[in-house]
Amino acid sequence: MSACVPTRATDPSDSNPTSRVHPPHSPPPTPPRRFRIAGADVSASIAVFLIALPLSLGIALATGAPLQAGLVAAAVGGIVAGRLGGSPLQVSGPAAGLTVVTADLIHRYGWRTTCAITVLAGVVQLGLGCLRVARTALAVSPAIVHGMLAGIGVTIAVAQLHIVLGGTPQSSVLDNLRGLPAQLARLQPAAVSVSVLTLALLLLWPRVPGRAGQLLRRIPAALVAVAGATAAASFAGLTLPKVDLPSWSSHALAGLPEGPVLGLAAAVLTTTLVCSVQSLLGAVAVDKLVAGRPDLISGAPGSGRGARVGRSDLNRELLGQGAANIVSGTLGGLPVAGVAVRSSANVQAGAVSRNSTVLHGVLVVIAALLMVPVLEFIPLASLAALVMAVGIQMVSLHHIRTVTRHREVPVYAVTTLGVVLFGVLEGVTLGVAVAVGVALHRLTRTRITHHEREGVHHVHVRGQLTFLAVPRLSRALHLIPHGADAVVELDGSFMDHAAYESLHDWQKTHTAQGGSVELTGRRPGTRIAEPSDSAHCRCRPWTPWRNHQCERPYTPSAPGHPGASGEPGAAQGPSAGRESSGHELARGISAFQRNTAPIVRGELARLAREGQQPDQLFLTCADSRLVTSMITSSGPGDLFVVRNVGNLVPPPGEESGDDSVAAAIEYAVDVLKVRSITVCGHSGCGAMQALLTSEPGGTRTPLQRWLRHGLPSLERMADDTRPWARLAGRAPADAVEQLCLTNVVQQLEHLSAHESVARALREGELELHGMYFHVGEAQAYLLTGADGDGLFDHVEAAADLPA
Repeated sequence: MSACVPTRATDPSDSNPTSRVHPPHSPPPTPPRRFRIAGADVSASIAVFLIALPLSLGIALATGAPLQAGLVAAAVGGIVAGRLGGSPLQVSGPAAGLTVVTADLIHRYGWRTTCAITVLAGVVQLGLGCLRVARTALAVSPAIVHGMLAGIGVTIAVAQLHIVLGGTPQSSVLDNLRGLPAQLARLQPAAVSVSVLTLALLLLWPRVPGRAGQLLRRIPAALVAVAGATAAASFAGLTLPKVDLPSWSSHALAGLPEGPVLGLAAAVLTTTLVCSVQSLLGAVAVDKLVAGRPDLISGAPGSGRGARVGRSDLNRELLGQGAANIVSGTLGGLPVAGVAVRSSANVQAGAVSRNSTVLHGVLVVIAALLMVPVLEFIPLASLAALVMAVGIQMVSLHHIRTVTRHREVPVYAVTTLGVVLFGVLEGVTLGVAVAVGVALHRLTRTRITHHEREGVHHVHVRGQLTFLAVPRLSRALHLIPHGADAVVELDGSFMDHAAYESLHDWQKTHTAQGGSVELTGRRPGTRIAEPSDSAHCRCRPWTPWRNHQCERPYTPSAPGHPGASGEPGAAQGPSAGRESSGHELARGISAFQRNTAPIVRGELARLAREGQQPDQLFLTCADSRLVTSMITSSGPGDLFVVRNVGNLVPPPGEESGDDSVAAAIEYAVDVLKVRSITVCGHSGCGAMQALLTSEPGGTRTPLQRWLRHGLPSLERMADDTRPWARLAGRAPADAVEQLCLTNVVQQLEHLSAHESVARALREGELELHGMYFHVGEAQAYLLTGADGDGLFDHVEAAADLPA
């Protein structure tokens, strides 16, 4: 069982009788506290700083900007974007994805105008953040984003290869490729040796084996590579171009933009697009990394100041990035965006708040002011090798496999080639055009087949059923003879109105001519209701899996109907107008055989052959509103379920003739070898209400005899020496909810007393979990505490959890 977060029996403010009174339903006021930085944030900021310092210089070198510009952007990205942004653990600064854009701007307009374009892009980002359109940036196909990054990576790698070989890169990829043979003919051995040493250290440092390797890997590989190459070049006395940081007094700041208006507008748009998309996608990626750290999700003790790190506010992140770009451009820095390498390092280093990001920016400022003599020992070839490695890594094999699996290789390839040959904005535009074309092609590509098997005509529609496919659908349907049995299988997720009308009209006509029609679909939402169903259907989102049948009211005017006016046995009372439960059951079974059985038959046949092998025993209440497969997203064979009134677990030796629960526990643990057992209570439990209102003595009914196993929960709640089990974020609504929570904790204690469970727990083969489901809120809570105390923390939405 997972560790418990102890409940504080008393509040510190209670000891002060003069403490301020606050409204009874509002949280108590938090006392003012001094600003503190968690130790985890300090160590994480140092790790990120050691990565950011060489990368910032290398990216500035790759763009052709003053090297101080990289340091300015790193400092501003950490302090401004880190303080104002909506993603607390994302680290911003000069990004490799902006290298090609910035280099092209410097080549066309000069450095001061490029700074002005950065400022204007920041202003546009502020406007977009105020309009709250950040989410729309996520509508861009991932294939386009990955293709853009791959194209930028290729451009960076080819350009930096010239510096690695001791030369100077050209302005375009094609020029750099054409100039490679000549560059190879006159390569500089000193530059090549320093570059090779940098790449070797960068590649081998994360692979140092053993315990020593675990300690050494805490030092970033980028820092080790640059520092090692710099030391080797200094000791060998190699004559190489090195970092040149002029005095800050001569640092160029932003100037008024000069150039054609349309060209400047396109430059601002390109910079805004790349900065925004990269930052927003980076924020989403950081959310996934945070989801893998339970201390940040739950805000448990030990996680810094105990505050939860929630999901990123993308609109606020856009505002923070805009403010950072305005400040960076004004101070003569590179454009700023969220950087994946530094952000992932920040999360993995244990950061717990935005203080780590801000502190890393402060460290960059200190280094820029005090470490200039040290930085000027770094060979440019070493920085070029570092940036070239980053560019190569941007062409990710994982991304290529992903787009291949989703059949989006044309979008990826066109975007990549477009960025390499024409530029970022042009490449992204081409990628969007191809993505739209691919989507339209898929929408119009519908396969319709017809075949006859054992006298039944089958029409299979694969793909999206739109008006463009109606002629082919009509031809296939008219191949079915009058009066024949037909099955139309819709294997798609969309059907427009024209296709619906065509299929529905043919169904009515064919049925009227004596034939039968069965409409099925492999995906939710593709079933077409019968004409008599449409007016009274009460379908719900779980229709595809719950063997659903729509209720059909009786028609009193129908002759011979038992509910018709004047007929004997007319329905009276509350049940009037409803079918008998037996008829409902038969219709439900018929609906299962018709709609669900064909879908699950293969899986159930496999389970029948292999036997049941569930991983979990799920013990919950018999309440009809508690659907275990729905709230756990489980299917056949996943859960071994035990249900009883009140989700009770009788302690060993107290079953008094009813060994069913104990038998199920023993079978699940010893025979099925389940890995976990969950006791699940729920809101509005009738058994807990009966416990609260029961009176001692009187006739002992079977229900009262069973509920005696819940009396320890009632005694536990009445025990003032024990803190109550509680919900995260709010107090229990009433005594019934408090008893429901307490009962889960108590039944877990009963469960631990069973011999088979105790043995499996000692051997580390079993875990126990407590769960509370609030029916009205459709919210699940998991128990994060044990040992007599219990905190039930809510479970986040699936999008916030790791897969």
